[in-house]
Amino acid sequence: MKIGLHFINFTLPGGPQAIGPALVETAKIAEEAGCAKFTLMDHYFQMEMFATAQDPMLEGYTALGFLAGQTSKMKLGLLVTGVTYRHPGLLAKIVTTLDVLSQGRAELGLGAAWYEREHHGLGVPYPSTAERFERLEETLQICLQMWSDNDGPFLGAHYRLAETICQPKPVSQPRPSIVIGGGGEKKTLRLVAKYADGTNLFAESPEVVRHKLDVLKRHCDTEGRDYDRIEKSIVGSTVDTRDQDKFVALMAQYAAEGIELVEVTARGDDPAAWTAEFMTRVAPRLADL
Repeated sequence: MKIGLHFINFTLPGGPQAIGPALVETAKIAEEAGCAKFTLMDHYFQMEMFATAQDPMLEGYTALGFLAGQTSKMKLGLLVTGVTYRHPGLLAKIVTTLDVLSQGRAELGLGAAWYEREHHGLGVPYPSTAERFERLEETLQICLQMWSDNDGPFLGAHYRLAETICQPKPVSQPRPSIVIGGGGEKKTLRLVAKYADGTNLFAESPEVVRHKLDVLKRHCDTEGRDYDRIEKSIVGSTVDTRDQDKFVALMAQYAAEGIELVEVTARGDDPAAWTAEFMTRVAPRLADL
């Protein structure tokens, strides 16, 4: 099993001027320790379930561009981009730019968005759930078209693009990987089966994840996709990482269900120190699973 680091806490000692150095130090330590992926959230406001809306939150792709120049091996992405946050054509261009400048390390994480307060707060439209999923599917189609040889128009129910020109093309071959976050069984996992290279599920329990993956496999059968070619990952933000032996034992259960990568969250006021201690001890053990 591979391991990634999901960085979510920007409320650090030293204020705003301390965020950049802490982010870079943490990312470098994570990469040196063998992390396969480094992800940030994609929000305008900090999540209220974690802190308060007034707590610091960086714009995701700007921060990833900064990290692209400070790292050399890890995949870089957002877990996950809300479909409402950026126009699809612009999103494809942003991810392409990250991919080119990072030498092929960009990943497009995408979801239907959920944080209503931040949309209203900054004046961003927040459609119904049904419409957000319609826009999610069209966004996937637009990104795939912009990363293909077809630079013609795209005419959808919600988006109309006269030209889907995207130059330069991504460095990743054949294109940046697409990961869809969420475990909705009727819509989200169907979109994973139809369009994505990976699924990211909440680490609720090995039993819940087994069920979600069974649903995904049925969708793959319907869509004619090879289930084994889709990377299965979990985000372990709520998983207790204090007891490393118990954590590794739990990850062994997830690995037995087919999970290939877990993303953990740095804890405390010194994310670099936490990452150095946790990753150097745990990453080699997970690699053996």
